[in-house]
Amino acid sequence: MDTPPMTLNCAQCARKLGDLVAQLPVNDIEETWKEVELTAQQLANGLRVRDGPEDNHTMLGKTLLPQNLTTLLSSALNGTLIPGPSRTGPVFEILRVGANLCVEHDQNRGHLLEAGFPQAVVSLLESYTDIIPEEPQMDPFPMSVAHLQVVKTAVGVLLNATLTYEPVRNRLTSLEVAKTIVRLSTALYPPAAWMRTTSNLYPPETSPTDITFDRVAESWTIRAGLSSWAGRLISELQDDVHPLFSQEVLPYIVQSLIAFTPPLLAAPPPPHFAQPSQLRTTLLNTDFDLLSESCSHLESSALDVADVRLSLARGFTFPAEHHDIPCFSAMLNFVEKGRYAPLWYVQPENGLEGMDVSKKEKAFDDCKAAVIKAVVEVSGDDRNLDLLWDDSDDARPGGEFVSRMIDWIRAFVSGGTHDNGRDDLVICATLSLGNITRGESHSTILLSQPYDIARLLSSDTLLAPSTDIKLKHGVIGLLKHLAQSSSQMPSNRAALSAAGVIQLILRSGVWDDRSDFMLDIVQVNAIGAVKHLCNNNVDNACIFILEPIEGQDPPSTGLSQLLALVKRSDTVAIKSEGTRIIVNLIRSLWTNERRDELSNEEELQARQQKRVKAMDALLTPACAEALAALIGRSAKHLILINEGVVASSLLSMHRDGGALVLNALTAPLPVEVTPSSAGSAPVSTTASTTSETMDSPIVLSPTGTSNKIPSPSVRHALDQLIISLKSESTPAEVRTNICAFLGQISKRGTGEELQRLKDATRPILEELVSVHGHSMLGSAAKRVLDMWTSE
Repeated sequence: MDTPPMTLNCAQCARKLGDLVAQLPVNDIEETWKEVELTAQQLANGLRVRDGPEDNHTMLGKTLLPQNLTTLLSSALNGTLIPGPSRTGPVFEILRVGANLCVEHDQNRGHLLEAGFPQAVVSLLESYTDIIPEEPQMDPFPMSVAHLQVVKTAVGVLLNATLTYEPVRNRLTSLEVAKTIVRLSTALYPPAAWMRTTSNLYPPETSPTDITFDRVAESWTIRAGLSSWAGRLISELQDDVHPLFSQEVLPYIVQSLIAFTPPLLAAPPPPHFAQPSQLRTTLLNTDFDLLSESCSHLESSALDVADVRLSLARGFTFPAEHHDIPCFSAMLNFVEKGRYAPLWYVQPENGLEGMDVSKKEKAFDDCKAAVIKAVVEVSGDDRNLDLLWDDSDDARPGGEFVSRMIDWIRAFVSGGTHDNGRDDLVICATLSLGNITRGESHSTILLSQPYDIARLLSSDTLLAPSTDIKLKHGVIGLLKHLAQSSSQMPSNRAALSAAGVIQLILRSGVWDDRSDFMLDIVQVNAIGAVKHLCNNNVDNACIFILEPIEGQDPPSTGLSQLLALVKRSDTVAIKSEGTRIIVNLIRSLWTNERRDELSNEEELQARQQKRVKAMDALLTPACAEALAALIGRSAKHLILINEGVVASSLLSMHRDGGALVLNALTAPLPVEVTPSSAGSAPVSTTASTTSETMDSPIVLSPTGTSNKIPSPSVRHALDQLIISLKSESTPAEVRTNICAFLGQISKRGTGEELQRLKDATRPILEELVSVHGHSMLGSAAKRVLDMWTSE
């Protein structure tokens, strides 16, 4: 008579399982499988003890036990997708043995992998996935407790085998098990489904009289535990190299977001869960864990997987992309309408403590932030522009997405106070609109009725000095995109100017001396907006230079703020792009302006007086030195050298400008502060590192700050001009402008500095005449030499 399994130790149980494996080919009967079940149960229970006198785990891992477990699992299925009624018990206990054998034991994880046991478990889970509907369901998939235990334990096997063990993790990743786990766990535990139904937890053949509350509670307990283990397994499988999810899992991931969004969120609980209980608390916690995991997966997938970004945008227009589940709309709805679970605040009997609720509120807000990042990433993909911007709807110019983003901004502004709590919507809306606003036509739509976005963005609610820097980042970034279209669309610039955008940016305090880690990129965006608005526009140039900034003590102007920022900043983009504002101011004021036929003589005279006053304000050593520094630091950016040369040349045309420009050219350049001595915080790594999207060549260093001092050979701006003039790689147009600049400054400059300039450049000019003859460059060089000869 066989020894009862319950009297055997671990080694004896393992040997008996080997004997039963040998018997199966000739004795595959129910009694044999019952022996397998009882023996595996005894062994699994014994392996739960890890600190006993004998190291059973290491000893058994070296035997044929791993191979026998794989064989038993395969034999139990006997060609079926999932185990039959008489096989669920044996399969459950076999899985328990495998799970307990590899707990915190890398050697046994390796032995099981070599035996193919994790792979066999994946096949089992895939078989269960094949019997559930492909589309996500609102209600849980009916399944008996026996099968739920099998599925949960199978997930547990993979979790135990994967923890900290890379070979198994790599193998499971190659088998794409994450998709299987997400589909299966979502079908068996749809988020918050317990709030809606308890009637279809069991297969249809189950008698209603058998579905007592105890059985309902048992089913939900197993399903919640399975969901928790599935979440942990997916977290273990994640790494920074290989994306875990493709776009196919999006309909399953967004189910958690839908569960935390009305109307589902507001539904009353069913009778079984009307009162607080430990089980209800467990289910509430499970729902929230699923939400946290889903939001994290959406954020990382939108950041790392281009096809996910494209699929989300495509599904916004074509719902069939995701089985008619509007995934991107669900994300937007969650961001806008998602709420804390009402049951968190019910006085518990065995439920949540006050501290737990506070932590959940903070974590919930983090979930929204993650989804917002995902939305912004989707809008920032160039391929999604035509999907998110729709010109076919005359009632909503730009389409549904654009209209909704505008509505978020308008709702915040109409609230009239920054404390209304939804600045996250404005951050999402402004960053997203900035991403999809490309070119003049898009800007014109936003700046025109019914949106009139310039008025919205010019609200003190959005850009008060006390406004959070993240909100300023979104608003000013969008303003920069809108301003970029102003040079080609006067109506766009007029709308932004009429809304007082320049004044609002100056009052916002973004150019103040602060240490916020995001401030650099916000300052660069503010510079970009002002730069475009002051380009070829006398009125805006005069406002920037002359108009006192409200609320400033001591009083200041835009020009004084800018010069202070450029001087103290350690960031090359801020220094160079800020100086480009000065370039545009000089161009606007020194260039002859077309007379406005609608203006009377008195208005024209007043305007000219203001213009002259603004020109005088630019005739300072600080402005001339800023232009010289732009030339001196821009060896790799010839367009900036050219802009500095042209602006300096215009400045020197004024009777008081020649000496200022000449002194700045020949004065020592300031030593750029290195990051180690600056002590400034770096730019956010999530922000774009290019200082301008369309027309600026400046690129920030990875830390956002200058990491070079001027070359020893470039101690003065004049040195850089000489280098550029000599170099054949410098475009002829730039070299020609340098020659014209030398001629212009010679008309106004005097003294030793002028002679030094002549002595340094004469040999180069003579060589240019010799080499380039009567070309544009050669002729320009000759004109300078002739001027010097005739003096």
